[in-house]
Amino acid sequence: MAGDERTREVSRTTLEKVHRLSIAVARGHDAGKLVECEAGHVASVGTAADNDVVLNDDAVSRYHLELAVGPDGIAVRDLGSTNGTFAGNVRVRDAVVPRGSQLRVGATVLLLDAADAPRPAAEGEPELPGMVFASEAMREVARRVRMLAAVSTSVLVHGETGAGKELVARAVHELGPRKARPFVVVDCASIAPTLLEAELFGHEKGAFTGAVRERAGAFERADGGTVFLDEVGELPALAQASLLGVLERKRFRRVGGDKEISVDVRVVSATNRDLRSEVNRGSFRADLYFRLAGARVVVPPLRERPEDVAVLVRHFALEMTGTDALPIAPELLAALAEQHWAGNVRELRSAVERVVAFGASDLGAMLEDAAPAAPRTPSAAPKAKADDAPIERYRDAKANAVAAFEQSYLASIIERCAGNASEAARRAQMDRPYLLALLRRYGLR
Repeated sequence: MAGDERTREVSRTTLEKVHRLSIAVARGHDAGKLVECEAGHVASVGTAADNDVVLNDDAVSRYHLELAVGPDGIAVRDLGSTNGTFAGNVRVRDAVVPRGSQLRVGATVLLLDAADAPRPAAEGEPELPGMVFASEAMREVARRVRMLAAVSTSVLVHGETGAGKELVARAVHELGPRKARPFVVVDCASIAPTLLEAELFGHEKGAFTGAVRERAGAFERADGGTVFLDEVGELPALAQASLLGVLERKRFRRVGGDKEISVDVRVVSATNRDLRSEVNRGSFRADLYFRLAGARVVVPPLRERPEDVAVLVRHFALEMTGTDALPIAPELLAALAEQHWAGNVRELRSAVERVVAFGASDLGAMLEDAAPAAPRTPSAAPKAKADDAPIERYRDAKANAVAAFEQSYLASIIERCAGNASEAARRAQMDRPYLLALLRRYGLR
């Protein structure tokens, strides 16, 4: 009997959809404690004071586990805890459980259930500046951003690469009282560790080789505004200590200087790394994490909010062509919403760029990998000299052509801009993070 005759296809899940999550402490020192959270919010459980559910249990880690409403139920993720998370006698590391499930952490038992119906969006609720979405998960992000924008606490934005962390950080700034002051970006992942302090706090003339003049650092330039520390999880240990000192004292010295400078800045950070797990392992300073994560905003990946794909496609098409009409059939648009999108919104934008440039002639061409193989060089590509010579597949030929164009174009603009990625992004009218990703892909950065 053929495999497709033996196997009956069933629905992917029979779990009841959960809109809001209720976390109740059913047994333990904190019995009776109850926390509710909206879809889109990742609730953390542990002994540290900044968790959503703070437990007084010596067998529970500082950051023990995270809970979130997922498309198939309640997502449970252990954060590398010392004593583990258990559902019955099974140790859970990353799983989806139905409502009514009980989890045991240390001597504490948590009951997970659905709260009431999802909170409707307020009438006339403003969008986040620069962001387009339709999903409830992103509406919850928007609510949280608008709430945090009004206060001065530090904010840590967590999400996968390409999910829109910098846009969320900018929205926190632009919706708050500091919007008229500078928003200064520091890409912690792209700066050499030896130059990080100079980039953050500035330097005096002659402080090191190449310091031909004094220069104000990011904190000084952002006085009264916001410093955005992108990929803050990449900070080496020495830089973590220096940054912590500045955040605690609110003053610093330029590299090579002896004068203390006081500034008033708000710090918003972003990372795609699990800093809570790294705090548990000791690879990221707990005291710095407390300073950076006064509040957290988690940006869900695009695959968890498929409702946003269609509106993003129209938005990108409008930006690129002046019209939101693209030759994309409804069935193709539906297929796009089902893709994994490892590169998230950035990868989707790249796909729309390809449609604008080459058209969406078939689904395979539209959904090809966002990171094509290295392009063939003219000398390496075999020339067809006979009728029976193999013909390269259309999608492969197109991917090679696109990659060859991207590599040539990027090499040219980065050379003309003397290696300055910000200037290159401005002149090419590209998003700087996307440009940096392409430069790394082709070995130009």
